[in-house]
Amino acid sequence: MIRVLLADDQALVRSGFRALLGSQPDLDVVAEAADGAQAVTAAREHHPDVVLMDIRMPGTDGITATREITGDPELAGTRVVVLTTFTDDSYVFDAIRGGASGFLVKDSEPADLIHAIRVVHGGEALLAPAVTRTLIAEFAARSRGCPDGAVRLGELTDREREVLAEVAAGLSNDEIAARLHMSPTTAKTHVSRTMTKLGARDRAQLVVLAYESGLVRPGWRG
Repeated sequence: MIRVLLADDQALVRSGFRALLGSQPDLDVVAEAADGAQAVTAAREHHPDVVLMDIRMPGTDGITATREITGDPELAGTRVVVLTTFTDDSYVFDAIRGGASGFLVKDSEPADLIHAIRVVHGGEALLAPAVTRTLIAEFAARSRGCPDGAVRLGELTDREREVLAEVAAGLSNDEIAARLHMSPTTAKTHVSRTMTKLGARDRAQLVVLAYESGLVRPGWRG
């Protein structure tokens, strides 16, 4: 079972999510929270696998709560998917930089929400939608390269740099394997080693590091 925590200040929204997720045999809503502070407390108590986190909530907002959850060593296995009705790029990018494994808008199709939970729980970042990659690229383009990030990339082998660039393009392990002519298992190993060397929590953070360090730039694949 995938244990899920719902964090949203609207009881009706939480009720709808609970009903939707409860219809799935592999999903279990273990707790609910009406604001960011409650979400952090509930996460520490229940240790959910995935948190569905609204961005705008009274008191402690979703981005702050995300940082607290992802920054807690005791919650290393908890992933956060940010939910929002807003398309403001800054909210999304701040959430990903804060440790979120991805984001969805609240009017996404029910199947997309369920898929997102399973994808994130499986260790992938929710980066497939083109809009996510575009947002990360745009914000990376506006910021200067991070010297510290470039130094950290110096710890990687040439092959690991290649793999990191493909992760930044949103490719899955299977797609990376096909592009770089290696087995999916080898691709997965390179991704895992790269995450360890860079201290990245998941693939979403790898993408941010790849852009901020200057390893890749917006439109590089084209």
